[in-house]
Amino acid sequence: MSLTLDIVTPDAKVYSESVDEVGFPTSEGRIHVLPHHIPLIAKLNAGDIKVHKGNKVEMLAVGTGFVEVYGDKVSILTDQAINVEEVDDKDIDEAIKRAQEALEEGKKSDIDAAEIERLEAAARFAMAQQIARGKRR
Repeated sequence: MSLTLDIVTPDAKVYSESVDEVGFPTSEGRIHVLPHHIPLIAKLNAGDIKVHKGNKVEMLAVGTGFVEVYGDKVSILTDQAINVEEVDDKDIDEAIKRAQEALEEGKKSDIDAAEIERLEAAARFAMAQQIARGKRR
């Protein structure tokens, strides 16, 4: 028995696979879902997603969003998602640096709280990529 995992961003469906188990960060803590999990809707935190497929483990990084578990289907709606295997360590380090610089500049200027929150989310997503990459090694 397996789960169907779909990860969707505003731009596209970025992941759609049959998996054995998936773990992800929520506002209530980290959740791991196996087949026949109870129905669930939760707020997704930016962080790493660990996907088990047979003997293989994939690490993905996601931004904030929502997750729904219903039947043997896990649907993740997020603002950003990336497979860390497809990104170079240098690119991740540069993204973190850019996000942190933008956040610091934003805090010094007169921008509104929503823009600060967007910059913080970008920084969390960049850090999630680095964390997921580190866990993969």
